[in-house]
Amino acid sequence: MKKQDLLHYFDNALLEKLYGFCYARTKDSHEAQDLCSDIVYALMKAARSEEELESVYPFIWRVARNVYADFVERKGRHAKLFWDGDADEILPYVSDDDEEDDTEALLSAVYRRIAFLTKAYREVMILFYLDGLSTAEIAKRQSTSETAIRQRLFSARQKIRSEVKEMKEAYNKPIALENMDYVIWGTGNPGWGDPRNGFSRMFSKHVVRLCHKKPMSAAEIAEELNVPTVYVEEELEILRRGDNGKYGLLRRLDNGKYAVNFILFDRETIEKAQALYTEHLPMICDTIADYIEAHKEEYLSFPYLNKKADLNLILWQQISSIADCFSYTVKKILQTKYFEGIEPPSRPFSVYGYIDNGKHWGGGWDGVDAKNVWGFSKIHLDNIYITRIKAHFHCGLNVSNNVEIQLALRAIEGLALSSLSEDEKEYAAKAIAQGYLYREGDMLYTKILVSAMKDAANIFDVSNRLTNGYFEKEAEKIAQKLAVLIKKSVPDYLLSEWRFANNLANMPILDSVVEALIEKGILTPPENGIGAEGCWMYVEKA
Repeated sequence: MKKQDLLHYFDNALLEKLYGFCYARTKDSHEAQDLCSDIVYALMKAARSEEELESVYPFIWRVARNVYADFVERKGRHAKLFWDGDADEILPYVSDDDEEDDTEALLSAVYRRIAFLTKAYREVMILFYLDGLSTAEIAKRQSTSETAIRQRLFSARQKIRSEVKEMKEAYNKPIALENMDYVIWGTGNPGWGDPRNGFSRMFSKHVVRLCHKKPMSAAEIAEELNVPTVYVEEELEILRRGDNGKYGLLRRLDNGKYAVNFILFDRETIEKAQALYTEHLPMICDTIADYIEAHKEEYLSFPYLNKKADLNLILWQQISSIADCFSYTVKKILQTKYFEGIEPPSRPFSVYGYIDNGKHWGGGWDGVDAKNVWGFSKIHLDNIYITRIKAHFHCGLNVSNNVEIQLALRAIEGLALSSLSEDEKEYAAKAIAQGYLYREGDMLYTKILVSAMKDAANIFDVSNRLTNGYFEKEAEKIAQKLAVLIKKSVPDYLLSEWRFANNLANMPILDSVVEALIEKGILTPPENGIGAEGCWMYVEKA
């Protein structure tokens, strides 16, 4: 056979063996990718020859060993880690006008495999050439040295610059991607898999935006963004797989195109959706204020375990549930009148959001569990965080390692200062500053609200009664208009997630209600955003 026939032997199995050969002889995967790419390049150069070849695989491994020897020598001389020519220079070595028609297809397949093997370099090139980050910024993001980043960029620099120039001249489009961002919320258990993880590159954000406008193929996206298709192909698969391989920001349709896989509103749609709610804000806030005034004694009568629990702390604990009562009423009407029988997705975690329009609403509500800490068999802690309140903790907190919270547990019935060690007194001072404790004479008491575990199911009963007949008339108007907007803006395959669209529309309500109640003197915010407000726990003694 002729050496030109080498192209027929480049399949995934051979490349995996070559990569294994390289990985065993190099210090890490990036260096192995370098060496493997050099070997493939050398074999492709050899394929130009019309010489006869007695045996294919002995020849391949002989080339591999020779390239490795050169590789080691180059390392010793601190030379280039990667060949510095244009990848398109491969073409003259293996393609002549009189060659068979399948040569170009074979070459394309090999070139794509090279691109796959050098994905670490492609990541750096995207961040540098498309997202506009400096080598220092890329090094910090990838937890490596700036020298390493410069080495990965070095061999690709001429190729990328030439492609950028040619594309700009051909399409008259800028290569630098304009700045854009998203506001994406998650609900459920993010430990199962959060598709937002790693969604930070500007390139990724533009790909999602295009697939949100309409389903698109890799080639269509590449033309639209004016970047090489091979970069787009891998980005699409990363966005499709997500964090756990099961749930990503994109989905692949039967026709091979990619479409958005979560409720995503563009700037115009999110403003329309939220305007449906905000036009009713005066009524919502007045109704809530009147309701709180009429039910003060019921709020205060709940059997908290604290020595004292003032109404302000109770209302901050309740505020998210209070503010959600209006949207809950809208949701009930949407479910019964407009989306009847459409079951919600059963996945453990879901996301929804909008393309950033400069307005960030809402907040978060995190909870953690613990067992067998300071005489309590079960403990559950919650905290909310919004514009007026900073978070005390987030999901994943280990209570057994948090001394401030442990002091709050010990101080439920009072904790004598004299019983604390010097180190514990320092932690107690921090706990007071954070709002977990307060001092009364020589005793410390728990300031955040504490309830018995057996009473947890009833803690929001008073607030939840706001869903019974207080908002139906206005909620009906919103539900009718919102249903039309959802069916127009959300793909049919995502209609089961319509509840998240309602959540997005409701985003301005929580902060707006809080500000209205502060203005009316019903709520008092914590100084500097951190205090006992918005943090509470349930306990069960051992």
